[in-house]
Amino acid sequence: MHWLLSGPLSIQRLTVKITDLPVSLQGKKLVQMSDFHYDGLRLSDKLLAQAIATSNQLKPDLVLLTGDYVTTTPEPIHTLASQLKQLQSQAGIYAVLGNHDIRHKHSKSEITHALTNIGVNVLWNQIAYPWGIELPLVGLADRYSPEFYPAAVMNQLHPDTPRIVLSHNPDTAELLQAWRVDLQLSGHTHGGQIVIPGIGPILLCYQKIQQQIRYPFPSRRKKSFFIHHWEWAQGLHQLGTNQLYVNRGLGTYLPGRLFCPPEITEIILQRA
Repeated sequence: MHWLLSGPLSIQRLTVKITDLPVSLQGKKLVQMSDFHYDGLRLSDKLLAQAIATSNQLKPDLVLLTGDYVTTTPEPIHTLASQLKQLQSQAGIYAVLGNHDIRHKHSKSEITHALTNIGVNVLWNQIAYPWGIELPLVGLADRYSPEFYPAAVMNQLHPDTPRIVLSHNPDTAELLQAWRVDLQLSGHTHGGQIVIPGIGPILLCYQKIQQQIRYPFPSRRKKSFFIHHWEWAQGLHQLGTNQLYVNRGLGTYLPGRLFCPPEITEIILQRA
């Protein structure tokens, strides 16, 4: 992807407050990367190298990858993995898969295997404890997978236990309001790619207009968006007591990005 259509890499920095965060985890730094779509077209090797170097310069305590490593077939994951193995993290690298990572019958296993081989912990309806039992890390199956069943995972945790949830599609935040989610990290939207300053993603504007027009085929309208909550296309959102952060991703589809640069996210944890 040419830089004019993608834009320069942006570092988003934020502090997230978590109730009952252990004192020992105060100030811990997370780095999130998402939506690589590595296929030789949608993400340049130069931007990828810059993102990896930037992550390492931030000296993260934990690196979190939130899906869509490839676009169609899984073969490019091997070249991508050869680059991602340069990522550095004090407490490890954890990942979930996105909808593009399960498009073909063998995609899930091949991508999981490639990432596991370079030391990335791929979570699929699993709970990990990079810092011990006081702050679990939950990784869910993709929303479009028939194996997406958050209750089976979330109910394993005590309601008083703070936790971070990785879920590729931010729409899952609506369902996850049934449980405590101190911080959900998602991607999938690419931030909307084309954003009107002061208004938001152009797809959100279109969605609002469409909702105001009587549409004779409501079933078709319902399926016309690959995401329902475009208001959550990027940034930090408060959903009751839960928090959701949506990363704009690194890869880019045509026609490109406008006022929506590719992103790497630095998150500092703080006691509420």
